[in-house]
Amino acid sequence: MGKPTYTFTTPIYYVNASPHLGTAYTTTAADTVARYQRMNGCDVGFVTGMDEHGQKVADTAAAHGMDPQAWCDSMEPAFRDAWDLLNITYTDFVRTTEDRQARSVQKFWGDLYDKGYLYKGAYEGWYCVHEETYYAESDLEKNEDGVFVCPDCKRPVQKAGGEENWFFKLSEFEDKLLEYYDTHPDFIRPEIRKNEVVSFVKSGLKDLSISRSTFDWGVPLPFDEGHVAYVWADALLAYITGIGYADPERPGEFEARWPMQYHFVGKDIIRFHCVIWPAMLMAAGLPLPHTIFGHGFLLTKGEKMSKSKGNGVMPADLVKIFGVDAYRYYFMTDVRFGYDGDISMERMVQVYNADLANTWGNLASRVPGMNSKYFDGVVPEVPESAKGIVEANPLKEIADGLYEEYDACMARVDFTGAAQAVQKLAHRANLYIDETEPFRMAKDPAKRDELAAVLYNLLEAIRVIALYMAPFMPNTSAEVFKRLGLGDITEIEDIKAASAWGQLPAGNPVEKGEPLFPRLDIAETTL
Repeated sequence: MGKPTYTFTTPIYYVNASPHLGTAYTTTAADTVARYQRMNGCDVGFVTGMDEHGQKVADTAAAHGMDPQAWCDSMEPAFRDAWDLLNITYTDFVRTTEDRQARSVQKFWGDLYDKGYLYKGAYEGWYCVHEETYYAESDLEKNEDGVFVCPDCKRPVQKAGGEENWFFKLSEFEDKLLEYYDTHPDFIRPEIRKNEVVSFVKSGLKDLSISRSTFDWGVPLPFDEGHVAYVWADALLAYITGIGYADPERPGEFEARWPMQYHFVGKDIIRFHCVIWPAMLMAAGLPLPHTIFGHGFLLTKGEKMSKSKGNGVMPADLVKIFGVDAYRYYFMTDVRFGYDGDISMERMVQVYNADLANTWGNLASRVPGMNSKYFDGVVPEVPESAKGIVEANPLKEIADGLYEEYDACMARVDFTGAAQAVQKLAHRANLYIDETEPFRMAKDPAKRDELAAVLYNLLEAIRVIALYMAPFMPNTSAEVFKRLGLGDITEIEDIKAASAWGQLPAGNPVEKGEPLFPRLDIAETTL
């Protein structure tokens, strides 16, 4: 019997700019899930990629004096390099300009055409190039100059009138969607996003334009080659392209992985993912994904981070200061996933010093140092007389309940809660050092057996902490395993069994090594 599948996606990101903290936030969250579910015995599918079609991309390419394909090709390294920098372990990277994506688009919309869900008409209204969205005039706002602007990005909109489009009968799915939301309470998370979507659908759905005929930068529709698929009618299908839909070279994969567990998206694109996408799937007769998770924005001084506001920071800038693992840890734990969160250099340094330098890093340095001094740098063999200390101690008590608490948090994508559960063991281990005072025990030959048990407990706690920190900080956990004389942590496929207390082999060499997280001084920390 094969492993259970666990499959999810990030958005398929626009190629009009390099990855920033927001795109890295979603992608790092998905990677944290990927790493944990692999350790939890699952066959993971993790799809990300680049959204390369549409007017916005064509306009960006023109602004750079390039044709659209050349521009998209030039952007691929920016995304792959960013994900390599952050140790992202995606299983498929879909470019919407690939032939396999064209196959998906043409098969999917061809099927909906055959089923009678499409019709030809003329669109009258307004279009926002930046949001790739059509709006009725009643949806728009006006700026200080009296110009109609997009209600989402506040940029001026274009009058769109008379263009012949193919329309998807979205309005037919209003009641079906509302019923689905009601009977599947976890379909949209967190609850605040669900409430927004339900309110939007109850206000009434209009049929959706799914094609453009005024430019050709897109996938031609198979039933009308004068039309290309409108960008969202193309990009959403990349999710199933990445798991083998319409791909003769990957037989059976789509059926094995669909419906997937999660789509991770920013809250600004939940209407596309929670209204249009499920309606498309319903029309196609396909089951819906288990959960659309719409996370919040990263804010600086209360404003969403963006290059246009001059408050955008790139991941590589912060990695240079904090390192990859501390970067990942901060964004996954200090900002509760699902909600807006203010970030700042001061807060990053504070979390780094408190959680990593003073707690986890301090423990992982102090204990091997003492072990080197008192037991010649090998895991001590605990004599029979002291085995009771290993079998019943406060560290084992926390470790014994850690899998259940951590796994429940990860199932809810509550990264903050999962990390806090692990840090509970790290804090208790540091306190255990203060309580047992190994340096005093070492002065009393009569306490040699007890000292061996205490240091064994501390080393074993470090091993367990490293296991559960691995999804957040893979490099650090791999290094800790190496220092404990253990194997490749990425080969663990049953974290529950691997974290059972007492598995650290006596006699293993233990290396102290350099500090994992040297303290940082905010006064000396600049971008």
